[in-house]
Amino acid sequence: MKMAKRKRQPLLQEKIEENPFITDDALAEYFEVSVQTIRLDRLELNIPEVRERIKHVAQKQYDTVKALPLEEVIGEVIDLELDTYAISILDITEDHVFSRTGIARGHHLFAQANSLAVAVINDELALTVNAELSFKRQVNVHERVVAKARVTDVDQNRTTVNVNSFVEQELVFSGTFSMYRSETGEETEEAES
Repeated sequence: MKMAKRKRQPLLQEKIEENPFITDDALAEYFEVSVQTIRLDRLELNIPEVRERIKHVAQKQYDTVKALPLEEVIGEVIDLELDTYAISILDITEDHVFSRTGIARGHHLFAQANSLAVAVINDELALTVNAELSFKRQVNVHERVVAKARVTDVDQNRTTVNVNSFVEQELVFSGTFSMYRSETGEETEEAES
């Protein structure tokens, strides 16, 4: 039995507030309705499409990447606080997958996570020393990967960054990156004072 519109719409709004990156297709599947029904619900609720929601999140003020040019970060950085956390999104296209299976090549997931680990470092120079990686499940064409990096330790010339990547809030990749930096966070703050 399908859910009534008056019951579905508040739940739809709540679901989008929880995850502004969720697509209409995923919402349609979740609520077991057509994509067109989701679009009509969004219009009635005055909720923009996913691309507009992403732009809105990206327009929030955040720090500027120091260790590499922003265009060299794999995926789109949508939130960043240097030496604390960063978030990026990567839409998996035909260019990212094996043609036979439609499964994303692992090096794209690694590249998104690794470049985010570099981007979060508050230093002009940040290099990956080593990384411990775990692929949790395959990622398919047309899925959106949201990578979240968090700095867990800053010690002399090393910073540890944990990156977890999700598709629809399901963990698909995790990595712990040991990053070399030319200065520690405290030295950088003193130099800026």
